[in-house]
Amino acid sequence: MREKRIIKQLAISLLCVMMSGLFFTMPVLAYFAAPDSEELVVGVPQNRCPLFYRDADTGELVGIGVDLIRSAAQEAGYTALIRPIEEETLKEALDDEAYDILLPFGSAITSASGKESIVSDNLMQTPFTLVTEGSRDRDLPPLNKLKVGMLHSLAAGAETVRGLYPGIEISLYDNMDKCVQALRKGEVDALLHNSYVWSYILQKPAYSDLTVQPQAMFSMDFRAGTLDTPKGRERIERLNEGIAAISDPFRQAVILDYTSRKLYRYDFSDYLRTYGLIIAFCILLLLLIAGIAIQRVHFIRKAHEQRLQQMMDHDPKTGLLSINGFRKRVEKLLREHPDLPYFLSYNNIRDFKFINDSLGRDAGDELLRFWARVSMENLSEEEAVGRVEGDHFATLRHIKGEETMRQDVQNVLTPVQNFFLNQGKPNRVQICSGIYVVSPEDFKQIDVDHMLDLARVAEKRIRDSRKGSYEFYNPEQWEKGKRIAEIINYLPAGIQSGDIQVWYQPQVNYETGEITGAEALCRWEHVKLGWLYPFDFIATLEEAGLIFDLDRFVWETVCKDLKRWNENGSKRTVSVNLSRDDIREDRDLPGYFQNLIRSYDLTPEQLHIEITETAYVEKQELLIETTERLRSMGFQVEMDDFGSGYSSLHMLKEVPVDRIKLDLHFLTASGDPEKSRTIVSCMVQMIRLLGMEMIAEGVETAEQADFLKSKGCSEMQGYYFYKPLPVQEFERVMGEGNIATSEKR
Repeated sequence: MREKRIIKQLAISLLCVMMSGLFFTMPVLAYFAAPDSEELVVGVPQNRCPLFYRDADTGELVGIGVDLIRSAAQEAGYTALIRPIEEETLKEALDDEAYDILLPFGSAITSASGKESIVSDNLMQTPFTLVTEGSRDRDLPPLNKLKVGMLHSLAAGAETVRGLYPGIEISLYDNMDKCVQALRKGEVDALLHNSYVWSYILQKPAYSDLTVQPQAMFSMDFRAGTLDTPKGRERIERLNEGIAAISDPFRQAVILDYTSRKLYRYDFSDYLRTYGLIIAFCILLLLLIAGIAIQRVHFIRKAHEQRLQQMMDHDPKTGLLSINGFRKRVEKLLREHPDLPYFLSYNNIRDFKFINDSLGRDAGDELLRFWARVSMENLSEEEAVGRVEGDHFATLRHIKGEETMRQDVQNVLTPVQNFFLNQGKPNRVQICSGIYVVSPEDFKQIDVDHMLDLARVAEKRIRDSRKGSYEFYNPEQWEKGKRIAEIINYLPAGIQSGDIQVWYQPQVNYETGEITGAEALCRWEHVKLGWLYPFDFIATLEEAGLIFDLDRFVWETVCKDLKRWNENGSKRTVSVNLSRDDIREDRDLPGYFQNLIRSYDLTPEQLHIEITETAYVEKQELLIETTERLRSMGFQVEMDDFGSGYSSLHMLKEVPVDRIKLDLHFLTASGDPEKSRTIVSCMVQMIRLLGMEMIAEGVETAEQADFLKSKGCSEMQGYYFYKPLPVQEFERVMGEGNIATSEKR
């Protein structure tokens, strides 16, 4: 008996070991045995819960339709990649090659471009139900006599319904809210949608007055579809095998799983509709409590108001007015004394940080307090002084002639300058002052911050120049500063809004009468400054370090236009400008241009890149390296404005370029005309001897054009032929094919 028990235990142990081995080896064997499945990109809508929707936690597309197509695809040997349909309708999505198949189809339809489709076997039967206002047992006309509202995204399904029920009148709407509005206005008799989707939509509190009419229920097929092509038919045939392998219990389990979940999530309007009375009561209660609290705070604040006002209007370190107090005091004085001449000064200690670092912060604070004290001692009741921030003081002084300035120097500036010298320390304090004279207009519309800004402009100017100790404000300098700020600040908005435009100036062959290319130029319709030309803003953007942002916009716009022209059968060449500030060691410009033309499927010879001699003057080695790489990639590099500067010849010798843009300022500038023509003739001959191509820019008269042609320069650009043109006008001119001169235009 004991031996039998031992044998039985050994047998059970052996069986367990065998099962464990099988458990661990089967996945390995399956891994090596199972072939790699082919990916199948499935396009589905993403707003038809519970058929198709995004999971709120994972963000993945899920739903009844997703699970069924995944299962069918897996059975067919595919790995289904679910992608949201970006197009508005299935008809449009059919023409998008990004999807292998699409869901859901009731039957085969024609794509937006007129191509036929093919559909799979039925994944499931989907019930469609009418929804109306009011009670469940409403009497409705037959379906073929109804006016029905459906979503625009269900346009393909609407075609199937029309085929099933001829005579039905279907109106399509952009979203469910518009559908419901149409129903409530009586524009349609009922709304039609998938019953599963209705089970989700009707959970919205705002739709509580809508009722499903079960007596009007009918079923439609739920199929996958694609274009009727050999590849499409192959996919559908394989997919049909997978659909056939799905069991009915599995289908029902998937449907039951999603329809039994509470998927609808309240938004703000839902909460407001459901709990509106409670929310209103809570708000009233909170308002009552807040009113009591505010009343209490009012009494407390009243007690501390004077103390707080004192703290706000005065600087605790120096005892002077704060910027807030100074602003109030100046406004009051200017209103009370509109006939007194005033000036406002903005004062700053140069290298104050050095004083703090070398002598200590206590010494710096003592200096500020001393400056405040001597300033106060020299002010009348009609004047004011305040500490703006740090070591920056502002003063409003009554102008009494040159004597006032001399007294301030003697009684305030000199003692402050000698503050440390008088203590035996070798530190002379330097003060920079910007002075703005208050104008009659300032008394009419008092803006203290604006006047301080103007004084600050003068102070910054004297501080940057390191000459003298004070400077009067220059109105022209302020206007220039305002213009610069408006150009810099409005650049991103100008690019985004389309106020900055790329225009094209045609380049012509004067000998053959053909338009050979164009140069891309900028025009800016500024919201405040009106139309701006390149000379109005290019230098400003270069100084601000923003020219690369503008140039990238121009380059990309040109590439977009070139691609469009290529697709229309007109392959063209455009020259774009390269600023000296675009060329930096941390920018791979050749790589940037190469990626740009690849993105727009262009050839390098379509994009000519123009550089000027200023780029050579500042960055010789980097410019040479950049041009060599550009040319090795197939781009043509042009030297712009040749002959306009002193280093053009040196640049010509060092920098490898393909074409020279000859500047005609010799023919248009003052001086001996004969010498000018001789210089241009020599330059043309030199360029030809160097084996380079050339084009003359700035051609304005027939005489200039004829002269250049006689010297062997036939490529030209200038106002004699065309001014820079907006893109639509340029395209029209290119369509005409032959050049026009200024006399003809």
